[in-house]
Amino acid sequence: MKIFDSIPIKGWSYCLFKKENISPFEKLFEIFKELITYTSGDFDEAIDWLRQLDQEYVLTDENYTIEDFIEDLLNKGYIQAEINSDGDKTYNKISAKMEKALRKFALKKIFGQIKKSRSGNHKSKYSGFDDDDSNDFKNYQYGDRVDNIIVSESLKNMYTRTGSDELDLISDDIVVKNSTHNSQMSTVLMIDISHSMILYGEDRITPAKKVAMALAELIITRYPKDTLDILVFGNDAKIITLKQLPYLKVGPYHTNTVAGLQLAMDILKKKKNNNKQILMITDGKPSCLKLSDGSYYKNSSGLDSKITNKCYTMARQAKKLKIPITTFMIARDAYLQHFVREFAKANGGKAFYTGLDNLGEMIFEDYESNRKRKI
Repeated sequence: MKIFDSIPIKGWSYCLFKKENISPFEKLFEIFKELITYTSGDFDEAIDWLRQLDQEYVLTDENYTIEDFIEDLLNKGYIQAEINSDGDKTYNKISAKMEKALRKFALKKIFGQIKKSRSGNHKSKYSGFDDDDSNDFKNYQYGDRVDNIIVSESLKNMYTRTGSDELDLISDDIVVKNSTHNSQMSTVLMIDISHSMILYGEDRITPAKKVAMALAELIITRYPKDTLDILVFGNDAKIITLKQLPYLKVGPYHTNTVAGLQLAMDILKKKKNNNKQILMITDGKPSCLKLSDGSYYKNSSGLDSKITNKCYTMARQAKKLKIPITTFMIARDAYLQHFVREFAKANGGKAFYTGLDNLGEMIFEDYESNRKRKI
């Protein structure tokens, strides 16, 4: 099996190259973005894979080679030349512009074409006072706030009704801003980076990473008032930045779900808005706890009640803080599903048993529905 057999490019690449009016750079760039995501930002490895694909599928010709593509990446600012620590060798690494391109690529691939919209345009169904202008108006009713009157629209109604420039405003002409809560959501996305995320010949970390990049880009472009914090959990839990996402890898870790939940709740306790949630992507059972003396209690055999009971306790604590937890379990083992069901019951949250193909769509739909809760 070739190294790129696990990448969904076969067939798709043929379709891509049949498209008209796509430059040689754009054709290779689409594939390169897929490869650089799989290699966790390793430029040299991604280019090696691209060369293998070129040999099998003849992606280039004498008019545009892989070397031309690399030169274009440099000239367009998607990669940058760096000197190693010894100062004797230059290598290429992806740039901040490329990191942003990967987030957009993930958003388009996972969530489809979602048009960029302005700040705070999602509305909950609960009326209230709003701090932003809105194009959503309603007729004036007794009790509406005077400062919510939309003067320009009201005058337009008057002119339309009278056909005159004289001031003859009546109550039927007056419209006010239909104030609704522009619900704001604070989300913590937890990503399991334990070793099981790449076991059994299945790459589970790359789809999780793509979802994180897509969700981040969705929030930046569509819901800029929302917040997203991302953390990873193995033996321990730690916050990662948006910039670190493309480079995310698994490690030789167990799964300390409790540490991840504790860190997630600590983050959300500091958020001022009322809509808060935790989204957790995991494929394995909780198998690790950090003890008070700094050592680790680990058990990879079955479900250890010492560990699972701590998970249930964390779920109940989150419920008291009104923080729902949605678990996306990318495993089908019956005993793991039982654990997740009990965990969701303790929190009052939700659980999805999802494959890798529809992970992104499910998280998007859950995010959209969760942020419509009353604030």
